[in-house]
Amino acid sequence: MATPPPPPAKRRQFLGLLPLPERRFITDALRTETVGGILLLIAAVVALVWANVWPHAYETVSHYTIGPSSPLHLDLTLEAWANDGLLTIFFFVAGIELKREFVAGELRSPRAAMLPVVAAVAGVVLPAVVYTVVNSGSGGHTEGWAIPTATDIAFALGVLAVVGSHLPSALRAFLLTLAVVDDLIAILIIAVFYSSGIKFWALGLSLAGLVLFWLLHRRGVHGWYLFVPLALVIWALMHESGVHATVAGVAMGLLLRCHTEGDEQHSPGEHIEHLVRPVSAGFAVPVFALFAAGVVISGHALREVFTQALPLGIVLGLLLGKTVGIFGGTWLAARFTRAELNPQLKWADLFAVATLAGIGFTVSLLISELAFADEPVLTDRAKSAVLVGSLLCAVVATVLLKLRNRHYRQLWDEENLDSDGDGIPDIYQQTG
Repeated sequence: MATPPPPPAKRRQFLGLLPLPERRFITDALRTETVGGILLLIAAVVALVWANVWPHAYETVSHYTIGPSSPLHLDLTLEAWANDGLLTIFFFVAGIELKREFVAGELRSPRAAMLPVVAAVAGVVLPAVVYTVVNSGSGGHTEGWAIPTATDIAFALGVLAVVGSHLPSALRAFLLTLAVVDDLIAILIIAVFYSSGIKFWALGLSLAGLVLFWLLHRRGVHGWYLFVPLALVIWALMHESGVHATVAGVAMGLLLRCHTEGDEQHSPGEHIEHLVRPVSAGFAVPVFALFAAGVVISGHALREVFTQALPLGIVLGLLLGKTVGIFGGTWLAARFTRAELNPQLKWADLFAVATLAGIGFTVSLLISELAFADEPVLTDRAKSAVLVGSLLCAVVATVLLKLRNRHYRQLWDEENLDSDGDGIPDIYQQTG
């Protein structure tokens, strides 16, 4: 008697319903980042008004030097403190998020991780290619290739929260996971391509501090009065080493334990992230935006955005490169792997979210500073392009998301029809 063939392997449902703890974590993260996105927008508007109405005052404050004069060169301008200091807090939270995704989130399974990782990588590679192609001729500046590769999760989630009230929560989870991987790639790009003049003695001492940080944490040592000074020393040594100081933030975030042990209700990483995330989203990133987004906007500057290779490459990289890269990478991964799209969702949903991921703001502004550190004219030109490109992506994504939100709202209304007008959906009356 012939042996019956084995049943076909069950295909993993792409963007399916997440477990309850995962949904709770995503909801908490979205709530905080949404508020942070609003504050970020306010800070950017204030910076633009300040830089265009009172440019001298803006320049004076931005370049005001503060800090001790020491062998570690910590006497920095306020703008530099925002770039190198406050953004370290942002990347510290990103490091914790990434660690958590790998040990307890969507990235813990290689099959589950494949789609957002492929989407994130494609969403970095294609914008870089678009920028490089546009800047490959005479008058181009290929050193800014990394500027359009980043996604600003605070702004993106803020837009999604405002216009996507009826969109499936799995779309938000996908965007958050995508942005976490995107942050890791961004910090690797900064560490590898925008670090120079490495001082190995300082880098070695910083790495030794990270080892001490890990040992104390793993041995269950507690106390902010111990870890905060240690973190500051690690940051100062990383800054002195020539590697961008934000790398220290990511490294410390990745070293935290993000799984529970014994009778713990929350892991140390979760607890610390809960405490630090409001500082990052509510203070660090908005203050960074205040000093980074202040560019002079004029008719001439706006014309340059669409006529000069450098800014045009950034705008096209954000608007087209990000959208096509993320959507195309996701489609190819789903097409040639065992993952499949949730039947309740449509690829149009993914396309809208891919467009939303083109909002590059925070990290794109940082890379603009690093790529053209000695050329302020090119820095301002790149920043203007980041603002214009991010705005275009936000507008296009808002239109697309509103259309998808209307579709899901109609489905919700049909499923919860109140035929007798008593304010109670029929489905509840039928089930008693």
